[in-house]
Amino acid sequence: MSQTINLTLRVWRQKGPDSKGHLETYEARDISTDMSFLEMLDVINERLTLEGKEPIAFDHDCREGICGMCGAMINGIAHGPQKETTLCQLHMRHFKDGDTLVIEPWRARPFKVIKDLVVDRSAFDQIIQAGGYISVNAGGAPDANTIPVSQQTAELAMDAAACIGCGACVAACPNASAMLFVGAKISHLALLPQGRPEAARRALNMLRKTDELGFGNCSNETECEKVCPKGISITHIARFNREFLKAALASHEK
Repeated sequence: MSQTINLTLRVWRQKGPDSKGHLETYEARDISTDMSFLEMLDVINERLTLEGKEPIAFDHDCREGICGMCGAMINGIAHGPQKETTLCQLHMRHFKDGDTLVIEPWRARPFKVIKDLVVDRSAFDQIIQAGGYISVNAGGAPDANTIPVSQQTAELAMDAAACIGCGACVAACPNASAMLFVGAKISHLALLPQGRPEAARRALNMLRKTDELGFGNCSNETECEKVCPKGISITHIARFNREFLKAALASHEK
């Protein structure tokens, strides 16, 4: 049977990128424990609208843990306390009656706050545009089936490709590093034969763009791995480092 809980929400409110933000307090009453976190925010927004107040702006799309649009810090934890769970899939049964939840947007220089909990994550798109793709003619699906790839390699590539680009890794990192995101994108292409022809250029260009955008360096804090909703391993950062070193050495030799 569904239960209800009462919560105190401390929500970051900011009118725009150039405005000064602040925390506002809201009472969330009679919240069903069957609701997702975003459904709880929907209820709060309905109440605010009825009161003639500005609803809380937050990112969302599929609400199925696939698109990577949602994301916020809950009591200092990206996507909240539940491991390997996106904000939209986090259910209110994981909180207790009387809890106080501090809800804030991602905090990173490259992620500018647009409004309230909504941040501009187009920096990730720019990193992908710098090299996170295959532009060589890799043929069609029948051609791919003729190239032998071990099951272990295929599984590793798929694990890396599971990254949804939500930005939790950046928000959790003390240095605002994007290395888990970049590592996953480079790793899943580097592991497959179709990605090898452009491996060196990809590694150099994506790291250069990451630095240009103002993301920090990885210092092996592993906070990124702990909050990743898809359980991406930091071993992909290690693979990216190897790809970069090989590319840098090859470029220096030329």
